[in-house]
Amino acid sequence: MGEQGELAAEQHVRYIVTAEKKKDSFESLVMEHLRASGAYWGLTTLDLLHKLHAVDSAEVVDWIMSCYHPESGGFGGNVGHDPHVLYTLSAVQVLCLFDRLDVLDVDKVADYVTGLQNEDGSFSGDIWGEVDTRFSYISICTLSLLHRLHKINVDKAVEYIVSCKNLDGGFGAMPGGESHAGQIFCCVGALAITGSLHHIDRDLLGWWLCERQCRDGGLNGRPEKLADVCYSWWVLSSLIMIDRVHWIDKEKLAKFILNCQDKENGGISDRPDNAVDIYHTYFGVAGLSLMEYPGVKPMDPAYALPLDVVNRIFLSKQQ
Repeated sequence: MGEQGELAAEQHVRYIVTAEKKKDSFESLVMEHLRASGAYWGLTTLDLLHKLHAVDSAEVVDWIMSCYHPESGGFGGNVGHDPHVLYTLSAVQVLCLFDRLDVLDVDKVADYVTGLQNEDGSFSGDIWGEVDTRFSYISICTLSLLHRLHKINVDKAVEYIVSCKNLDGGFGAMPGGESHAGQIFCCVGALAITGSLHHIDRDLLGWWLCERQCRDGGLNGRPEKLADVCYSWWVLSSLIMIDRVHWIDKEKLAKFILNCQDKENGGISDRPDNAVDIYHTYFGVAGLSLMEYPGVKPMDPAYALPLDVVNRIFLSKQQ
């Protein structure tokens, strides 16, 4: 299998393709409510490894559209599940991977997302009204991919995100919420997409983010926590967007990710010797992509999609 410092790409591809088929496995039962996100993680990983053709695109697109609610314009996490902005973004991202946005009533989907913006500029996740900066990012990312960002009040959306900025340079889920690497990615990503990165103190936030590197080379999400492969994405992408990625030791981080692989059966876990899952497999490969690991396609840090997909969306003819 070669030394530890090598990506077991073929095994990971096989793991993802077979995980998708095992509908009755424990993992798919646990994932039942977020199948749309699971599809996005798995399929994006395949694309990053140049293996998107390993799945039947027509089948995937049909399944994605079976999660669509024509009356609201939103997507559920699985067939028959209620619409939510999170799964709406996952569905749009998967359709972007296959260059199949043509199957959407783009304005209907955009209106669903737009309708979730609140008076103060924040976004709710669905009709039940939970507010979180994650939903700000998700809404802004979805609308941008659909060329419909003008449908929301962008200034107010940015204002709300900036109101969630903390004294340590980081961002929380809401004003006064604790800084956390996942929320920081959401806020930095939303500010990047809207051209508003000037609101960030890059050195202060960059310092907080590079402090997330642990002794084992991995990254954590908050001070005093263990390293976890998924933060390879949340922290690195944020550092790239604010131009401070050179402040961490990439070699040690790559080693940490590669140490979390199941080299025989495929898949990547949160930390070495734990059980693998689709989520960490995606974030591990995405992290390696951000570090320009050989054989892995480059990833766009703001849109969380392969760079060639993002270029196709924004450089081809506008809708």
